Amino acid sequence: MLTTTGLNFGVRRGVPHLLGICIGFPVMLALIGLGFGTLFQLYPILHEAIKIVGIVYLLYLAWKIATTRTVAGGISQSKPINFWQAAAFQWVNPKAWIMGSSALAAYTTLDDNFFAQVLIICLTFLLITIPCAGVWLVFGAGLQRFLKDPQHLKIFNIVMALLLIASILPVLWEMAAGNS
Repeated sequence: MLTTTGLNFGVRRGVPHLLGICIGFPVMLALIGLGFGTLFQLYPILHEAIKIVGIVYLLYLAWKIATTRTVAGGISQSKPINFWQAAAFQWVNPKAWIMGSSALAAYTTLDDNFFAQVLIICLTFLLITIPCAGVWLVFGAGLQRFLKDPQHLKIFNIVMALLLIASILPVLWEMAAGNS
C-alpha cells in the first residue's frame, strides 16, 4: 500500500500514510498489552467482526488502488490514504493483530515489569517501522519515472490491488476452515 501511495502521490503526500502506520500500530499494540487481547478472548465475536471489517476495508483499498490513474505531479482524481485511515487500518489488519499478539506473547513475562515490557516493545516497533515502511514509500516514488505511461501505471495499480486482495485469502481460508 505504501509503494502504491509513493508511486501515485510521492513521498511528501505519502508521509501521513506512513506516520499513520508507524504510530497506529504501536498504539494498537499498547492497547492489546493493556487488555484488549483479553477482551477478544472473552468475546471472540468481536475478533471475527474485526476480521470481516478488515476484509471489507482491504477490498475498498484495493479498489481505490486499482482505480487510481495518476502519478504524482499529474492531476489527481483521488487522494492518498491519510494519517487517520492508516492508523485505523491497523485495527482491522489481521496481520497486525497476529504480529502484535505474537510479539507480546514472545517478549513479555507476567511479572511486575509487564507494562514496562509492553512500552519497550511498542517503542521498538515505532523506531523500526519508520525506516522499514519508509523504504516502501520511497521505492514507490522512485517508480514514478518508470511508470509515466498511463497504461503501464494502470497495469501496475491493478497488479498491486490484486496482490492486496491476495493477502486477504489466508484470512478467508482460516475463517472458512473455522466454520466447517
